[in-house]
Amino acid sequence: MTGACDSCLRRGYLVGELAARIAAMLDRPGKRVGALLSLPEDELVEAVSAGVADAPLSRYDSGQARSEMAERGVRALCRHDGRYPGQLLQLLDPPAVLFVSGYGDLDLLAHDSSVALVGTRRPSPYGREVAQGLGRGLAAAGVPVVSGLALGIDAEGHRGCLAADGRAVAVLACGPDVPYPRTNRRLYERVRERGLVVSELPPGQRPYRWSFPARNRIMAGLARITVVVEAADPSGSLITTQFATQLGRGVGAVPGQVTSRVAAGTNNLLKDGAALVTGPQDLLDELFGSESAEGRAARVQAAAGAIDDPVQLRLLEAVEASLGIDGICAHAGVPVREARAGLSRLERSGHVRRDPLGGYRRTAAPC
Repeated sequence: MTGACDSCLRRGYLVGELAARIAAMLDRPGKRVGALLSLPEDELVEAVSAGVADAPLSRYDSGQARSEMAERGVRALCRHDGRYPGQLLQLLDPPAVLFVSGYGDLDLLAHDSSVALVGTRRPSPYGREVAQGLGRGLAAAGVPVVSGLALGIDAEGHRGCLAADGRAVAVLACGPDVPYPRTNRRLYERVRERGLVVSELPPGQRPYRWSFPARNRIMAGLARITVVVEAADPSGSLITTQFATQLGRGVGAVPGQVTSRVAAGTNNLLKDGAALVTGPQDLLDELFGSESAEGRAARVQAAAGAIDDPVQLRLLEAVEASLGIDGICAHAGVPVREARAGLSRLERSGHVRRDPLGGYRRTAAPC
């Protein structure tokens, strides 16, 4: 079969109808989401009803649900569909249904080398730069980028991915047709154009506090490696790495300043044995370490946005040496006008960035 069977679709809508009750239950002391979502339908209803008399899904109609999904541009995949990502079945509580919005191929969800990029909602300029560079480099090498579309690192990783015409997968804590947060609406639309937006909650659902960590398990389940760029300790990003570890998936971290609060989580991950990530090539080595040397070289070159033009290379060397415009021109052997044109191309490709004083500096990635 293709799509979602009636039984699984009903289960997906049940989770949506019980979402508010789950939130109320989890607000009570000592209550945790745990394996709640893996309970059979009757047990789930009983666990979260707390004396509520009305019957969930009393007005549910499969035909109407499918019609509403079609109107909202949402597709549904259940575990009986061959395109359902098999890697999610390793979760203790895999979603019965994935509700999907976007124009990407559904096979993208089952890609065997996807990387999840996560981190703080309040990153430093360094963190933003690195996240964009990782997203751009992975996309250039054909690796899908999974993230939560949250403010900060999640969004920057997807921006980098889309800048390189890559394939992005956003996993939301609300319905897949609900842009969240609203400030990322334009990014949400761009992800839909190039990839997929996914949720276990049906269309129209708002997010709940519990649905964010629940969303994180799906992100970890879809990805072969989860990478944290910047994160405090504790943080929601570290929850994603916990799920990845439980699944036996890879965990990577970008080193940060030892005095930075938003780097405490990533630095602790490195202490605990997470893979050191300094650029896209580190992740490509983790993903494709067994492929031929030629294949690895091609991927690394693509991820780095390799520069073949000798003048461009000399311009980049001059920027790395922190030379002023006169020094850049002298090192590259070109007049000012040509140097500025070349620097503009390097800026568009993400290799350099202009500082507030009008100078240039090398970005953290591509590298």
